[in-house]
Amino acid sequence: MHHFALRSGAKTLACAAAFWVAAASGQNPSSALNPFFGSVTAHPATDETLMLSLDDAVRRGLDNNLGLREAESGETALHGERNQALQGFLPTITLTGATGVYEHNLAAEGFGPGVIAKFATLFPSGQFPGGMSLITKDDLTEGRVHYSQTLFSGPVIAGWRAAGAAERAAHFAKMTARGEVVQQVATAYLHAIAASSEVDNAKALVAESQVQFDHAHAAHEAGTAANLDELRAKVELQSQQQALIYAQNAYEKDLILLKREIGVAPGQKIALTDPAPYSDLAEQTPEEVRAIAYKSRQDYQNLQNQAVAYKAIHASYRSQRYPTLRFDSYYGTSTVNGAGTRGDFLAMGSLSVPIFREASLRGDEDASQAQVEAVNAQLADLTNLIDKQVRSALLDVNASHRLVDVARSNVELATRALSDETDRVNAGVDDNLPLVTAQTALASAENNQVESLYRYNLSKLALARAAGVLEQQYRDYLGK
Repeated sequence: MHHFALRSGAKTLACAAAFWVAAASGQNPSSALNPFFGSVTAHPATDETLMLSLDDAVRRGLDNNLGLREAESGETALHGERNQALQGFLPTITLTGATGVYEHNLAAEGFGPGVIAKFATLFPSGQFPGGMSLITKDDLTEGRVHYSQTLFSGPVIAGWRAAGAAERAAHFAKMTARGEVVQQVATAYLHAIAASSEVDNAKALVAESQVQFDHAHAAHEAGTAANLDELRAKVELQSQQQALIYAQNAYEKDLILLKREIGVAPGQKIALTDPAPYSDLAEQTPEEVRAIAYKSRQDYQNLQNQAVAYKAIHASYRSQRYPTLRFDSYYGTSTVNGAGTRGDFLAMGSLSVPIFREASLRGDEDASQAQVEAVNAQLADLTNLIDKQVRSALLDVNASHRLVDVARSNVELATRALSDETDRVNAGVDDNLPLVTAQTALASAENNQVESLYRYNLSKLALARAAGVLEQQYRDYLGK
């Protein structure tokens, strides 16, 4: 049971690492690599479009995500093992009954002819009345109630403590998994929003390029513009159409990934109802966030309970030298050949004291002590890791916020430049080469704005995760 909690916590952290590795390398995420990319499909696809907000997506993820389902199963398994450990303190009562015909060979049981002859001399006739056969039969019916209980056992007590700590560790592993689900679902939703914004920007640029192409074509037909201007406008239009195709394809793939994580059928049509959130985050110091993290981080509490569990297991091995006190009893009745019912009972206390098992006991103690030291080292490392994650997340939030401000300013400047250049082209002051350049600059600025806003929201999610409050406060960190 104690190994299970350790595996649960390690698996959650490994899954989180796999997510970021896949995202950084551009791989197509798979539930075979990371169960948080999978889910249990709740309902089959319908013809209606499912309107999906961020809160709805998170709720569906918490209900259906495969990684969370596995963590919940782990907690249930540890709860069952804790109940098994509880049985060591409780009495065991069983009822048995049997009936049958039994045949006995008296000679095989030591009552041979010589022994029977000696007993026969006790009778006046010198033999058993009616004779006696060495093969006898009888009908036996009996029933018994058995009672047994361990009154004191060091390993049982320590095992109960270890099981309780392991169950608590599994609970925090499940809560860690819930935070992982919220982060991944929110990340997938925000990425889909960013992809949708890319599509909107691409559509707007296509429409604008179409207007410019129509204008250049009309001017060329009228003989007021060179053929080169029309060719440039057409090339720009087709470039924007290509960008639109790429953006639409990326958006559809992002929606498939989101549906995969929250249990929505891949063929179900969905529409995202929330726009890209943006709000300034209140300034926080590393010390403030770190203090919250040490109280709220489920993985930290998980590892603390693992340490308690391993210490209890070590104590269990040490307590094997203590005596064990048990009480056993039964009461039963039996009937032989219908000759009436007779009762019998037993009440017995037993004390078991180990005399010499030093090699085995010391081996168990040394192995369990190594586990205690290992988990304590992990706990010390996690303490430092939380500090690092908090400081890194705060730096990312501050940097990405500044990038958003710069990106917004660039969009405003590129928009004004495109407007000015459009007026110059329409007035015949310039050809359309500077106009194409201005359109490209605006497209790049708008894409950078979408990307910087997406990164800013991700950094705020990472900060909430580092503080251990993601599930409860992700909306507060993202803003409306």
